[in-house]
Amino acid sequence: MKTLIRDATVVLPDEVTRTNVLVDDGKIVAIDAAAHSEAEEVVDANGMHLLPGVIDDQVHFRDPGLEHKEDLRTGSRACAKGGITTFFEMPNTKPATITQELLHAKLQRGAERSVVNYAFFMGATVDNVDQLKLVTRTPGIKIFIGSSTGNLLVDEQAALEAIFAETTLPITAHCEDEATVRANKQRFEGVNDPSVHSKIRDHEAAIVATKRAIDLSTRHQHQFHVLHVSTAQEVELLKESPEWVTAEACPHHLFFNTSDYATLGTRVQMNPSVKEPKDNAAIWQALLDGTIDIVATDHAPHTLEEKSVEYPQSPSGMPAVENSLALMLNQVNQGRCTLEQVVQWMCERPAKIWHIPTKGQIAVGYDADLVLVDMAKSAVVRDEEQVSKCGWSAWHGTELTGWPVRTWVHGAEVFRDGKILEEPVGHEVIFDRNS
Repeated sequence: MKTLIRDATVVLPDEVTRTNVLVDDGKIVAIDAAAHSEAEEVVDANGMHLLPGVIDDQVHFRDPGLEHKEDLRTGSRACAKGGITTFFEMPNTKPATITQELLHAKLQRGAERSVVNYAFFMGATVDNVDQLKLVTRTPGIKIFIGSSTGNLLVDEQAALEAIFAETTLPITAHCEDEATVRANKQRFEGVNDPSVHSKIRDHEAAIVATKRAIDLSTRHQHQFHVLHVSTAQEVELLKESPEWVTAEACPHHLFFNTSDYATLGTRVQMNPSVKEPKDNAAIWQALLDGTIDIVATDHAPHTLEEKSVEYPQSPSGMPAVENSLALMLNQVNQGRCTLEQVVQWMCERPAKIWHIPTKGQIAVGYDADLVLVDMAKSAVVRDEEQVSKCGWSAWHGTELTGWPVRTWVHGAEVFRDGKILEEPVGHEVIFDRNS
């Protein structure tokens, strides 16, 4: 379908300009197209900003095995609403994605269910290096250097050395030191206050594991991505890291800290835990100065019933995909960052880090994954309006200004004015590690 998006303020790789974008057969075919170009649909985007679709490299859609919390259909619909056109899903489902066969089964589920583009990480175990050497249809390898479901915990040094030494795919990791967490748990055994979660999964747990993983990456010269940075000390480690070490920040570590347990309780219970206001400030500054490369969600839904169980039986995680872009656009409106920076953090750099040559920019020949945003629109986040199957948000009651209003995936419109329009239209993400 040929679509002309006319008179938008378009965030291009090198400038922001008011122009017309022509889309045909899933690709961007012209920028600064004639205002009366022939098209099957003409979108009047006057007063709106057109951005590349967001790439979220860390979500948990619980499919298969835990679909009562979320599944690929509901999670991808939430993405479409939030302006996310591509997601990478983590391997800790049931069964965990630890073999080629299980990866290909997930890819088939994505083709059948996903409204947006999809990719799936391979999970590392202590004994599946041979599988990790074989796979290609994945963004990379995910290591849990800290508690996880099933058999995905890898904290033995020999196993970690083998993964970094013998595989070639990019590696990413959940960095919390298991020994530190276990020792802290013993100290707080019997305490039901959820705020102790940040004392159990403390600064030291994150720092020790992140330092260990960066050391492995440095010695083996292996591309490595630090997930969900949560401490100021990790930022300092990143400043001294080689260029092939990248990192991300998540909304909960940008906007929440230990003071929020008093009002939100287990809604802000996360792994890694939320930390102190000084950590929020350091992570924000690291984004602004380029020490941290991207913003991703770690979307990790649980039902409200599950989250309402008394701590420590309550699970860690929160949903975020349908509000993450709006949270960042709100920061643009508050003067904390620019729209161009948000596009770098959420679109351009994820595409570069994960070797996706046709996404992350509005440029001729690129995939027509696009989101139209209204920077003047104000709305309140409400639990009852969430598309995510879990049906709640830690930002319930928060007013944000700047929202996605239309989303396209490969030129097919999937979201408009509160409604998801087409499904499934998502494509498997193709990686080009030679680019």
